[in-house]
Amino acid sequence: MSVFRLTAAEREAALLPRLAELTEWHRRACPPYQRILEAIGAAGPYERVADLPWLPVRLFKTHELRSVPEEQVFRVLTSSGTTGQAPSRVYLDREAAAAQPRMLAATLRAVLGERRLPMLIVDSRAVTRAPALSARGAGVLGMMNFGRDHTFVLDERGGLDRRAVEAFLARHGHAPFLVFGFTFMVWLHLPALRADLSQGVLIHSGGWKKLADQAVDNAAFRRRLGAECGLSRIHDFYGMVEQIGTVFLEGPEGDGLYCPDFADVVIRDPETWREAPPGVPGVIEVVSTLPTSYPGHVLLTEDLGVVHGVDDGVWPGKRFSVLGRLPRAETRGCSDTAGEVAA
Repeated sequence: MSVFRLTAAEREAALLPRLAELTEWHRRACPPYQRILEAIGAAGPYERVADLPWLPVRLFKTHELRSVPEEQVFRVLTSSGTTGQAPSRVYLDREAAAAQPRMLAATLRAVLGERRLPMLIVDSRAVTRAPALSARGAGVLGMMNFGRDHTFVLDERGGLDRRAVEAFLARHGHAPFLVFGFTFMVWLHLPALRADLSQGVLIHSGGWKKLADQAVDNAAFRRRLGAECGLSRIHDFYGMVEQIGTVFLEGPEGDGLYCPDFADVVIRDPETWREAPPGVPGVIEVVSTLPTSYPGHVLLTEDLGVVHGVDDGVWPGKRFSVLGRLPRAETRGCSDTAGEVAA
């Protein structure tokens, strides 16, 4: 069953009670979260999803936020912290750890179908073997679960492995196959192959900053890959370790990112923190019903975005784009109080 079915009104009606319930669950189970809610006076009832209290995503870099006893923690996920910055730490119990890949698979099924496709990976196998696994390596390993007959575009030294790609296309190039890579890697290496990838379904994410520095936007990215590789089925996605299992997927037309039925976005004015209307950029807040073992269900990110339209695209709900990272200056607001009371 598709997870891109709910209109904005249907999504609001479905998400609000569940997210409010999660807010109260985390309030009871996570003392630092309880102190944050008390400090900001968040008591409900909440009339809209946009009324729910949010946490700044950076708190997961500085505080231990979990809603399950330590002995029930099954896995601790970490993000890729930038230089001089601690990584986020996300605590999963067995139930949450099982839900994450299941819902990610349900989301990607909208563009990949029910069966695992042969998979071409725009990277080197070496990134999956490093003693200290990078975020890039972890991303490749995670996506490999959705494909089969995994073939890497790059050899162990990072050069094009044309022979491996040619062999892959001889086996699978006549029917749909999955292509995965980080955005900059895809831009750098796929056109250089000069291969017919017209049967491929490309899933890519991350790395837009380097392309933006080269004045390459999403439209130019799609045009080049279409012209030089024959790729027409291209899907960017947006997600983060702090809401693991929730990804916002680009629609078939490349007209923006869409929310799965168990998630949504709110764009907030960085001055007033009120919800910004469609067409007005602001700070992206992401909401999801998946985080049950830690209070990550309503998070204010450090990214700027804009909603382009509502219920007007190939899939229902909000259609939005990520515009980039916030400036280095710290945003002011809930995070200041939260940093003081969560210690």
